[in-house]
Amino acid sequence: MILPSASPLGWLLALAAAAAYAMPAAAASRLGAAGMRNALLAAWLLHGATLVLGLWNEAPRFGFAPALSMTAWLVLTVYAVEKQLFPQMQARWVLAVLGAVAIVLALLFPGQPLHVSASAWLPLHLALGIACYGLFGAAVVHAWLMTRAERHIRLAEDPHSGIPLLTLERLTFRFVTAGFVLLTATLLAGWLFGDALYGRAWRWDHKAIFSLMAWITFAALLLGRARFGWRGRTAVGVLYAGAGLLLLAYVGSRFVLEVILGRSA
Repeated sequence: MILPSASPLGWLLALAAAAAYAMPAAAASRLGAAGMRNALLAAWLLHGATLVLGLWNEAPRFGFAPALSMTAWLVLTVYAVEKQLFPQMQARWVLAVLGAVAIVLALLFPGQPLHVSASAWLPLHLALGIACYGLFGAAVVHAWLMTRAERHIRLAEDPHSGIPLLTLERLTFRFVTAGFVLLTATLLAGWLFGDALYGRAWRWDHKAIFSLMAWITFAALLLGRARFGWRGRTAVGVLYAGAGLLLLAYVGSRFVLEVILGRSA
């Protein structure tokens, strides 16, 4: 995501979005279902307006916190669509916390300005990467819901209190498959067109190594499910490992550069 670093309107929209996210996170029991839904909708719209405003900024920025913020917005978008198809899906509180934290981080760490000499195709490459983060983020949320559903079954709790376990599992792997396709496309673009995109050839830095490790982990997950029937805790554990590696690839490396080392590259 690209956020303005000093726009008063940008700050106002972002703070309003964070406050709207915080309402269902802090007062879920008092708001009720309708109140939760309205608060999340308002937060999602304000968050989206912040992103659109950032795209028109004269000095667009990018970094680990903006990437997390865009990922959170995409995950919420997926949730909003799925909620229409599966009204029993219950993840509002978790997503509200995720959105509020992501917004605040993006305000505190807006990232570094993009180079004016960057390729015109760079935004497309970044969009592929962020979409990949969003799909795997949605997969992680579904895996968490799947784990919670399994726990409810083991404890003999109401099996109709959420979305069916098999449906959750099917949705989780659909998101993993789509994310894997985008991750493959992103890595191939960086490898084949690194000179055009970044002005330098592909190099084996931390981002490349962690991204490749994540790709191998997700490939093993999809292969293990297709050939060996991986599911349940095994599949969820591998998914979490791959998502952690992918998070370290860009977000982790940029955090170290921007916050710990104070460098732009």
